[in-house]
Amino acid sequence: MIPVPVNTRVWLAAGATDMRKQFNGLSALAESVLKQDPYSGHLFVFRGRRGDLVKIVWWDGQGACMFSKRLEKGKYVWPAASDGKVTVSPAQLSMLLEGIDWRAPQRTWRPLTVGNLEANPVS
Repeated sequence: MIPVPVNTRVWLAAGATDMRKQFNGLSALAESVLKQDPYSGHLFVFRGRRGDLVKIVWWDGQGACMFSKRLEKGKYVWPAASDGKVTVSPAQLSMLLEGIDWRAPQRTWRPLTVGNLEANPVS
């Protein structure tokens, strides 16, 4: 898990990205396409054309970090737009990296009433 600081935003680059790009190329995309400063400390997430590979670019204040993850089975759930950007929470990024549909997660329980410690399964 990437230790994401509290005020960090996570930007998904909609559409497919050339995964041959490394830090400089992806940082340039963050600047030109996403209209964001790649040295802001925010995370910029890019997905390849096949949908099974993501790369994350992050400036941690001391240096440039690039993380990549390839799913052995399945594809990452990604925004349908061919261009643009989408911001997600760090929790949604965690779900995305696990291959979970981050757009509409299903809660497994909710309290019956305020102060009641019993749990009720969500129907």
